[in-house]
Amino acid sequence: MTKITPFLWFDSQAMDAANFYLSVFPNSRITEVSHYPEGSPGNAGQIMTVGMELDGNTFTLFNGGPLYKFTYATSFYIHCSTQDQIDYFWEKLSENGQKIECGWLMDRFGVPWQIVPDVFGKLVSDPDKKKSAAVVQAMLKMTKFIIADLEKAYNEA
Repeated sequence: MTKITPFLWFDSQAMDAANFYLSVFPNSRITEVSHYPEGSPGNAGQIMTVGMELDGNTFTLFNGGPLYKFTYATSFYIHCSTQDQIDYFWEKLSENGQKIECGWLMDRFGVPWQIVPDVFGKLVSDPDKKKSAAVVQAMLKMTKFIIADLEKAYNEA
């Protein structure tokens, strides 16, 4: 079976990022840590990679130096079934980060996330174009998703 693992390039904060994500996501753990060996591009003994599982999803974090930065071209999408879940992930992940709009944020390490209610997909895919357009217009006015406001826009359209 083929397995796909996101590989995240950090300057030198891979372990700090891993510990932060473990504090946010339940059922998470560090699975392995590797260090730069003598004669490699990194400083010998410095953490090179951190393998981790976030609520069952495998990630590898890499200390590769300042060459690359994260962009919104790639983000992690968190499916939320309740407003409490949205509020939890929004507050935890945006702490010392940047709150954007339409459910997007960038955490303190520069990693982009989308915190989205499951009901959003149902509402915007409704065959009634007036209802789906009203939901999109409501979403465009939001920073953090508010399920009640999306449902109100849908029901009033």
